[in-house]
Amino acid sequence: MARIGDPVRREEDLRLLLGRGRYLDDVAPPRQARAVVVRSPLAHAEILSLDAAAARAAPGVLAVLTGTELEARGLGSFRPATAGTRSDGSPGFATPQPLLAQGRVRFAGEPVAFVVAETLEQARDAAEAVAVEYEPIAAVVDVDEALAPGAAAIREENPGNEAYTHTRGDAAATDAAIRGAAHVVRHRVRVTRVAGNPMENRGCIGTYDAFEDRYELRATIQSAHGIRQQIADAIFGMPQNRLRVICDHMGGGFGTRGGNHPEYSLSLWASEVVGRPVKWVADRGECLLTDEQARGGLVDAELALDANYRFVALRTRTRVPIGAYFSTERNLRCTTTGLGGLAGVYDIPAIHATVTGAFANIVGNAQYRGGAKPEPVYVIERMVDVAAAELGVDPAELRRINTLGTGAMPFATALGETYDCGDFRQNFEDCLDAGGHAGADARRAEARRRGRLLGIGLSNSVTAVASSNFEHVEVRFDSSGGITLLSGAMDHGQGHATTFKQVLADRLGISPDGIRYRFGDSDTVTAGVGTFNARCAVFVGSAVTIAADRIIAKGRRIAAHLLEAAEDDIAYAEGRFSVAGTDRVVTLTEVARTAFQKPKLPPDIEPGFYEHGEFGMGAGQAPTFPNGCHLSEVEIDPETGTVEMVRYTAVDDAGTILNPLLFDGQVHGGIAQGASQILFEHVRHDSSTGQPLTGSFMDYCMPRADDFCTFDIAANEVPTARNPLGVKGVGEAGTVGALPAVMNAINDALAQAGAPAIEMPATPEKVWRALQASTPA
Repeated sequence: MARIGDPVRREEDLRLLLGRGRYLDDVAPPRQARAVVVRSPLAHAEILSLDAAAARAAPGVLAVLTGTELEARGLGSFRPATAGTRSDGSPGFATPQPLLAQGRVRFAGEPVAFVVAETLEQARDAAEAVAVEYEPIAAVVDVDEALAPGAAAIREENPGNEAYTHTRGDAAATDAAIRGAAHVVRHRVRVTRVAGNPMENRGCIGTYDAFEDRYELRATIQSAHGIRQQIADAIFGMPQNRLRVICDHMGGGFGTRGGNHPEYSLSLWASEVVGRPVKWVADRGECLLTDEQARGGLVDAELALDANYRFVALRTRTRVPIGAYFSTERNLRCTTTGLGGLAGVYDIPAIHATVTGAFANIVGNAQYRGGAKPEPVYVIERMVDVAAAELGVDPAELRRINTLGTGAMPFATALGETYDCGDFRQNFEDCLDAGGHAGADARRAEARRRGRLLGIGLSNSVTAVASSNFEHVEVRFDSSGGITLLSGAMDHGQGHATTFKQVLADRLGISPDGIRYRFGDSDTVTAGVGTFNARCAVFVGSAVTIAADRIIAKGRRIAAHLLEAAEDDIAYAEGRFSVAGTDRVVTLTEVARTAFQKPKLPPDIEPGFYEHGEFGMGAGQAPTFPNGCHLSEVEIDPETGTVEMVRYTAVDDAGTILNPLLFDGQVHGGIAQGASQILFEHVRHDSSTGQPLTGSFMDYCMPRADDFCTFDIAANEVPTARNPLGVKGVGEAGTVGALPAVMNAINDALAQAGAPAIEMPATPEKVWRALQASTPA
């Protein structure tokens, strides 16, 4: 028997570790052809000519698709559902990206042609034979340069390169509070652009069945139903039931696999042309070049405090390069939907935030673990430390002064969000105690004797999750009593089968062993949104609960008929229906079997035993607010600038914990990704040509296990009343907390040597140079 809260081991692990998973490249349909994309080597150029004759004549080539064929086929392109507005009030400047470039390329790696051949090697050889003549155009990469007066326009019809400007908060109140404040701290926060780099490379298999006049896409995606809807509606202009989308296992997603990349539609079209399944799989270089990237931007922030060091206002102006196209709302949502995190766990009466998305000759941006939330949390938590340093106040004490107490709940922030519950102060104090904060000075002295600099960094966070759409599940019993649980959410490493079978087993009072879990197939599951935004524990878990309650309700009616009792007299517990006060019992399995036998049912009960459940953002529904405190401790070697994480403590409130093993795993993974961005990761481009400078793992640094210390993880469960399970979500907590905690720790260590603060990434060279500029403390 498995209950909610039990540390149940992931059922997925043994199968995957033994190589028994089904990833994209494990599938090879009969007569499968292979595809290669011809990509632009330039970041900005006119296409003067494209000659594919030699490629089409190459051995094994089945088709070469270019912009000319694309125009003739009449396939569509994606447009953002919401483009927002620009600073002058006009609509956001939406710019659909064609599946294949036509006339001009606007980033290095943009698809120009799609080559299909019998084998991968033949497709690669033919791709090299596609002759394209380009006329280079000046590239714009830096966001300040893109938005500068007189900047070269990436599109002539959009001088100034502004895609959108989004504002939130009360500008007048914020301005007044800053003018009247005793202290105003100003700082430019730099957030690096990063690549998601999931373990499995991006890829797909497109199949067109002429007999069925139907398409099938198997791809590395985070939303089967979302991808189906977008391709069917926007690209092919056909009913969604003509497209089946499948994703069994996927080696990581993290948000950057949530988009609808051109290769998916190109493979479907190519299959239509050649009459065979077409597989395309990116190599690692292509992933670094063309996977959606994330974050990046400059934030000019002002934090105002009164004479007692209480926060009175926060103002931020953010500039983000969104890439060469504004073709999906992801380009907008990844910079704006998490702005509520600027309020933090603090009582800040006035906040105003502005975000401007600018076009640049680079690949597009999108959500990455944490969505749009890590950046705002990083900004407020860096500003707290900057303020503490300028004012000579201990960073922990400054947070203690301003952190909201439980008596303030529910609390309406200056950005319009309402925290329903949470014990922010308890998180903070528990984290300080567990992390040995009181003994930090002694450890600093000991580190100094070893020739090392020790730094302590804190971060508090609270963010809104499960803030969009809904999720659908179905619980299906068969005539033998077997159970299948189907979910519209995708599993790319989260352990959904373990978690949601555990929830269903708890609700029905049965063992999870007999439950089969299915997801990732638009033909099998009726509906679904996908896995993003730490939403699945909230939406899917709650939907499972609703469906289970409906199963019990129908089962109670059938049991009453079988036991010849009134329905109100039937009790249910531990997989058994019983007549209250008697020993007359019928099991859930027996009820399920009976449900498929029409002669044994009363006339008002339909045969079958299956129910669905939906839960999400309906009328009156509000997001949940996971929160926590993270404490990082680092040591710096002054001789080399090397940063070593030596201690890390986190106390997170994710509401009810469904499975503590999976809770810890999610926090661990998130910390690793957040710390890695601070220490290593940075997508870089040549400022004059737009050429990527981090096109492989030789240039883009990825972390290894020995780059991290042991993580001390704890939970402070404060269940929310906003869903049936009381869960808040934990998938993003580690990343959101780690970014500022690790950066603050590094700058604290530098401050011990009188060195100036630095911005991410804290590479050894950057740290070493800061130390060379140090002044004696």
